[in-house]
Amino acid sequence: MTWIQLRLDTHPEQVEALEDLMLASGSVAVTLEDNADQPVLEPAVGETPLWRQTRLTGLYPADTDIGAILAHFPDELLEKCHSRVEILEDKDWEREWMQHYQPMQFGQRLWVCPSWLEPPEPSAVNLLLDPGLAFGTGTHPTTALCLAELDGMALNDQIVVDYGCGSGILAVAALKLGAVEALGVDNDPQALVASRDNAQRNGVDADAFPVALPGAYDAEAWQARADTVIANILAGPLIELSPTLLHLLKPGGTLLLSGLLNTQAEGIIAHYASELSLRIASEHEGWACLRGERPA
Repeated sequence: MTWIQLRLDTHPEQVEALEDLMLASGSVAVTLEDNADQPVLEPAVGETPLWRQTRLTGLYPADTDIGAILAHFPDELLEKCHSRVEILEDKDWEREWMQHYQPMQFGQRLWVCPSWLEPPEPSAVNLLLDPGLAFGTGTHPTTALCLAELDGMALNDQIVVDYGCGSGILAVAALKLGAVEALGVDNDPQALVASRDNAQRNGVDADAFPVALPGAYDAEAWQARADTVIANILAGPLIELSPTLLHLLKPGGTLLLSGLLNTQAEGIIAHYASELSLRIASEHEGWACLRGERPA
């Protein structure tokens, strides 16, 4: 099916009204994106920040009279916008996306490969991934940093926890690299579905990779059980969840934290200092991965 896109470049104070108008006028979907390369990284609790220059894109059926729709938008809103109408050709968008996702190597042993492609090095440790509905493909710098760290670790016979597991990419990678069990925790039920699917795709037994919502796993049974705890989330949650992450980590175990900017690293290191000594293990594109060993 062919669609029409109505794009409006505007300012934050107009976004809510324009979004409501688009939806009320028959748009089947409205998306918001940055129109000035201004990052919005980690909002405070209760905040929903928008970019100083925001682009709204409304998707309409091909037979829509966009001119008639715009005629009903208030002039005081439109005169502050730059509008553009585009024809969106009918495509197999899933296939289009798949063409841009290629195998990636992390460290010396580990490859992450789309499940629809043959691994380039069959003898390597190959993780076949279909991210599905959850975050985590290896393309984000923080995921890449964690994968490279895991590749360099001695994980044989270890027990791992991946807190905020997303697609399960880090836990499954740890299992493929020699870990015997990994617990995946995420507050998004879709992430748990994606994690189970990716584990099955890689021949990981369900018993070796239990997944659960926070609070739904047996916290007492997992107390001080993990040789390695991984959390690739955000700086705020890394601080808020520190008692939980440390509860899971056994003496002598390794804590691997990412999802933070390198400018946030010192604050995280200071927060955990009473329990273990964290250090910046690696950095890439302004992001950092922290690593530390809990005293035995």
